[in-house]
Amino acid sequence: METKFDYQQLYDLLSQRNQERPEGSYTTYLFEKGLDKILKKVGEESTEVIVAAKNGDKNEMIYEIADLAYHVMVLMVQQGISLDEIKQELAGRHVIDHKVKQEKMV
Repeated sequence: METKFDYQQLYDLLSQRNQERPEGSYTTYLFEKGLDKILKKVGEESTEVIVAAKNGDKNEMIYEIADLAYHVMVLMVQQGISLDEIKQELAGRHVIDHKVKQEKMV
């Protein structure tokens, strides 16, 4: 039976790793190294997504986007940004009238 994935469960696990810092955990390593290391990983993974897209390899893109999502979530936990805050931001963008949104972007 396949386990259902849930972003909130992953976020909660990352938060737990940040609080408990279990030895041998890659996530612990990132939190202990701090913001600069986390940002470096986000940048690296962003570049790898771009390269995968340019190569047109869907499976590679899926793999790299998952890596990027994980590292962005580590950054969110480190910075105290919740999934709900991101959801609210995205939801707010979809209720703005398209014409008003264009005017704001100019």
